[in-house]
Amino acid sequence: MFYRPAAADHGLPIDPFVACVVPRPIAWVSTRSADGIANLAPFSYFNAVSSDPPILMISATGRHPHGPKDTVRNIEDTGEFAINLVSWELREPMNASCAAVGPEVNEFELAGVTEARCETLSVPRVAESPVTFECRLHQRIDLPVLPDAAAGSRNVMILGRVDGIHIRDSVLREGRVDPTLLKPLVRLGYRDYAVITEVFRMTRPG
Repeated sequence: MFYRPAAADHGLPIDPFVACVVPRPIAWVSTRSADGIANLAPFSYFNAVSSDPPILMISATGRHPHGPKDTVRNIEDTGEFAINLVSWELREPMNASCAAVGPEVNEFELAGVTEARCETLSVPRVAESPVTFECRLHQRIDLPVLPDAAAGSRNVMILGRVDGIHIRDSVLREGRVDPTLLKPLVRLGYRDYAVITEVFRMTRPG
């Protein structure tokens, strides 16, 4: 099949675009508001875009009629955020933190996870997460929104420079991060997720 995303002429019940870009790691982003309230929210538009210096990207999309998502607002206000990786064991707490609640709600408490101190930031991190990246805002990029998008729709990309990384010793094997010990949860299309439990190695030619 072939279709044009702008025309939505795929003929399927749901646009398959996102389901074709898989798997996507999940950034469980922790921030703190200017009023001091901790915020925690998952993002599946997430990846590394540079390693030297290390820079990570998250993107907040969709309809937000009352302004930017709490996460984006907090990052803009404070310049700080932590990206916590989601392991298989954290799937239910991560999902609980997706709830649409007001900015006065602490999603750490909602999800039942523990706030831990960051080394270089004033925002909290998820103590139960196997890997956490401490990030400072590098750049905000406003992405296009279709003319017929619902009122209040926004697409915002956040680039963060990594100033520190927490890695739980239990996910290390022979000096390497072992994905089969990390068991990262990844986002697929629709309402589907997967977990990495099997890996193989290939050597580049030359």
